[in-house]
Amino acid sequence: MRFSRKIAPHVKTKQNFITKKRLREDQINFEKLRSYRLSRVRKELEKNNLEACILFDPVNVRYALDTLNMSVYNMHNLTRYCFVPVNGPIILYEYFNCEKLSEGLNLIDEIKPAITWDYFSNGDQSEVQLQKWIDEVKDLSKSYFKSKKIAIDVLNGPAVTALYKEGIKVADAKLILEQARVIKSSEEIKCMRSAIDVAEMGIVKMREQLKPGMTENELWSILHQTNIENYGEWIECRILSSGERTNPWMQECGNKIIQDKELVAFDTDMVGPYGYCADISRAFVVGNKFNDDQKKLYSMAVEQIDYNSNLIKPGLSFKEFIEKSWKLPDEYYPNRYSVMVHGIGLCDEWPAIRYPTDGGERSGTFQRNMTITVESYIGKVNGKEGVKLEQQYLIGENGLELMSHHPLEDIN
Repeated sequence: MRFSRKIAPHVKTKQNFITKKRLREDQINFEKLRSYRLSRVRKELEKNNLEACILFDPVNVRYALDTLNMSVYNMHNLTRYCFVPVNGPIILYEYFNCEKLSEGLNLIDEIKPAITWDYFSNGDQSEVQLQKWIDEVKDLSKSYFKSKKIAIDVLNGPAVTALYKEGIKVADAKLILEQARVIKSSEEIKCMRSAIDVAEMGIVKMREQLKPGMTENELWSILHQTNIENYGEWIECRILSSGERTNPWMQECGNKIIQDKELVAFDTDMVGPYGYCADISRAFVVGNKFNDDQKKLYSMAVEQIDYNSNLIKPGLSFKEFIEKSWKLPDEYYPNRYSVMVHGIGLCDEWPAIRYPTDGGERSGTFQRNMTITVESYIGKVNGKEGVKLEQQYLIGENGLELMSHHPLEDIN
């Protein structure tokens, strides 16, 4: 059922500029993309006996409504959110004076100014503003979640306490959205391929421009520029290191000057066009000539990814995968990466499948049209260098389809 839209038309002046189209823009059915994602959210709410959710996380808002505005800012400020009921109007609570940005999205029934109560925005009026937000939620509950239980993904302590005092219970919308986002539609896969294409344009440029004397930051900036100039959005991390900084892993790039014959490794973690993530890791050697130690590290990383990816097919349980997965030798195990496999979509997503000693998800199964990455980090304890590789895949009917196509290094 569609509700009467309560969005005042925005009077636009004639625009005389020309825009460049994004990759695959003419191939993507955006109405189909948006309808699919919203239906997934509503189905997960119903599955969990919930009538509605409020979403603050910009990634979740993007998934549900395909609207974005100052995403990184809103990751640490509760200044933009949406209300999604199973049955009822979709309401976007927009940042101050930004209603015009989403008025063309037909899934949204109403756009209201966001009610914020954080100290930065409101100072000594924070408690007053919080009560206004509570009153708004109470009004919504009268019509759209009479059970007085609602799923919310991000909320601060005062708001949780205030809702509890009003008899409103809060469920975790993170679970709802993670499960909704697991299975990708054909339109989502087109979006993801576009993000991967942009990331791999950047990787090609990084490899071409890599030379002794440049800093890690200078090399990393090439990926950022490529992403932004191709309508990408942001990069989640700064994981690029060289030489001895590649072991142990997870050292962010800095002003270290890259030397000849050093290993350089990185993880893109790049949110590209349409908000989809390209999560690819590569390792190069400055000068392209691997020494024997570098060859050993690289070949082990390739072996781990090939072995583990060949195990994965629809119906395989995460538990069985962990039991059968490639065994990392003891001298490398303390430096292992945090996961062997994880889901990927608008960002890193469920599941996170860890090494046998590290807990993590066990009960699920791989499913067709999940998108995942398979990871490897090989670096001996107290070793000189380490290699990080990662490939992105789509789970097809019989196994994995490789989505990341930048070639691995010829180490011979």
